[in-house]
Amino acid sequence: MSRRLDLDEVREYIESTSESTRIYIGTDSERHRRGGVWFADYATVVVVHIDGNRGAKVFGEITTERDYDQSKDRPKIRLMTEVQKAASLYLDLAEAIGDRKFEVHIDINPDFKYGSSCVVNEAMGYIKGMTGVTPKVKPSAWAASIAADKFPSL
Repeated sequence: MSRRLDLDEVREYIESTSESTRIYIGTDSERHRRGGVWFADYATVVVVHIDGNRGAKVFGEITTERDYDQSKDRPKIRLMTEVQKAASLYLDLAEAIGDRKFEVHIDINPDFKYGSSCVVNEAMGYIKGMTGVTPKVKPSAWAASIAADKFPSL
């Protein structure tokens, strides 16, 4: 399964909205095995919340890549790939976003009883360094944990 994001379309749409529009970027992934080899499907979304109160348009893509994590309970490589994809998408759209409020949501739970906490500090530092904002994590990271998670079925 692969669905690619048309960055020009997203940029044009964002630029056609008011400065009060809010932009949310998130990525989620799902691991699966094919022919004895592990892969991950990455769903990356841009949620354009029109005027911050008038509904939203969701753009997204799904890419499949090899998953090299040795432990499914501590998926460091897969989670940092999610983080890299979210930061990269922000950088691709930064000029169009301009002064609009934006957030980057990462599907990581900071509670140490969850496996995703294994990269919480690295992930937050990466996003902060690449975008200048502190990312939202679970339970506040709805663009990753809900919008990106549900994107394949939209």
